[in-house]
Amino acid sequence: MDNKRTATVGKQSFLHGALILMVAIALVKIIGALFKIPLAWILTPVGNGYFGNAYSLYFPIFSLATAGFPIAISRLVSENSARGRYRDIRQIHTVSVKIFLFLGIVAFSIMFFGAKPYVAYAVSNNPQNALPAIYALAPAIFFNSLMAIYRGYYEGLRNMYPTAISEIVEALCKLVFGLAIASLIIHSGLQEFAASGTVYGEKMASAEYAKIATLPYAAAGAIFGVTIGSVFGFVYLFVYHKRHSDGITQEMLHASPRPLPMKHTTVRLIKTAIPIALGSLAVNLSTFIDSTFLQKRINDIMVDHSQILIGMYANVMPESVVKLNNVPTFLFGCFSNASTLFMLVPAITQAFGVSALPNVTEAWTGGNPKKIKRSIESVLRLVAMLTIPAGLGLSVLSTPIASLLYGSQNAPTVIGRILVLLGLGAIFAAMSTPINSMLQAVGRVDLPVKLLAVGLAIKLVLNYTLVGIPEINVMGAGTGTLVCYIFIMVFALFFLCREAKITINFVSIFLKPLLASVICVTAAFFVQKAGTMLGLGKLSTLFAIAAAGVIYIVCMLWFKALNTNDVLMLPKGQKIVKILEKHNWIR
Repeated sequence: MDNKRTATVGKQSFLHGALILMVAIALVKIIGALFKIPLAWILTPVGNGYFGNAYSLYFPIFSLATAGFPIAISRLVSENSARGRYRDIRQIHTVSVKIFLFLGIVAFSIMFFGAKPYVAYAVSNNPQNALPAIYALAPAIFFNSLMAIYRGYYEGLRNMYPTAISEIVEALCKLVFGLAIASLIIHSGLQEFAASGTVYGEKMASAEYAKIATLPYAAAGAIFGVTIGSVFGFVYLFVYHKRHSDGITQEMLHASPRPLPMKHTTVRLIKTAIPIALGSLAVNLSTFIDSTFLQKRINDIMVDHSQILIGMYANVMPESVVKLNNVPTFLFGCFSNASTLFMLVPAITQAFGVSALPNVTEAWTGGNPKKIKRSIESVLRLVAMLTIPAGLGLSVLSTPIASLLYGSQNAPTVIGRILVLLGLGAIFAAMSTPINSMLQAVGRVDLPVKLLAVGLAIKLVLNYTLVGIPEINVMGAGTGTLVCYIFIMVFALFFLCREAKITINFVSIFLKPLLASVICVTAAFFVQKAGTMLGLGKLSTLFAIAAAGVIYIVCMLWFKALNTNDVLMLPKGQKIVKILEKHNWIR
């Protein structure tokens, strides 16, 4: 490689890297909200069900084929960087390109050609309506595989900027193209109905039925925006790598030992990736289980106990949904909307998992017990500070938040009921993500897989049993998710402490954020109720969230929950520490 175009990129500390990814994820989630929320209004719960079905098939295939490799690349690159083996780092990149090209093509083929058998089994009512969205999403699996090459490589070098910027590019394209295409498809269908009383050549009884007929294609249009986003995200990473390289200079390569045989690197990469991929598959099979069993079990209820279900949702479910046998899709769409909010919390801590892996790997490779303990406690403390108030807030303010974001026409009371459970589950799901990353960093890549497999089995049993009870129905999926992630998080933390041979400070890590969260969420509950009584409407929810944020920060400073070492790892950390020390707000 030409040394003239090699740009040295300094390593980022754990918190610096996490902060970069957190800012990126925050922007991605804001953009995602600007995509998902208007889309929910456009598609309605039925169309959102078609949208969710495509992702339910996509995630397990993508996870099995490629999800383990970015983490494996990151871990091996970080390990070789700590040892100064820069030729091995370059070789890892070369090997990963060949692997991902092959896996991307295979994964695309499985999704595209497996679409019909999947919908025939998973979607009991009108399975053909779920196909367009799946076909539109299939190419994204190939381009996301290619993106994973570069994201894992740069994360291992502790340069989080390429991952962060590519995610923002991807999200922006999804927003612009997805909403535009979905809106145009529905507009076109309704224009045809207004002119001839038909949609795609078929006679429709009313404008409501005409819009329902456009929903499978509108969902496909929205999801094609996701595919376009994956193309632009890959193009950005490819151009970035060509222009900036990886910061490894010719001098560093000359000083590096001879690389291990390519076959050895390939085998090690695959062996490291397989258990991680299986763990990721288990996580994404959770969505697959929700999609498949939730719809099938609700369809069973509609066969034997339809009056109980229809009676429960008579005030929120349109009559056309019942007549067209779309009740399972409607309720799955409500669950998908609740899951979108649920996933906001784990998405934030994903940044800590990505940033923690190379940091903890380096400490583990160096064999420094104090650094290992400090690194692990920093991750846990900061994750707890973010996840506990966010999850409790989602649970306590579930229906007001659903009403604020999705509007009255998207069954906010149903979404809110589900979100009570999923909000609590979000705490444990979000905590388990970085804990599993740290288990992988200390060499136990098998443990997350085993724990996730057991958790998944618990979820499967609970989903199938509880969703089939007419009085519980969709709430059973929320219960299964909550219990599943409680199990995973508790046992993953236990094994992490055992493997790393550390004892963590539970009071400073968990108890202080929990106490502050309870205080702020309780205040938010009463602020929201008071605002509603004063006639502020949806503004009362915004005031409640703002009040909770302010009270939480005050409580955390009062409890001195922040740690000096943690803050020092932030950009401008010394200045922040001086401010906090001046007011005696830091330990």
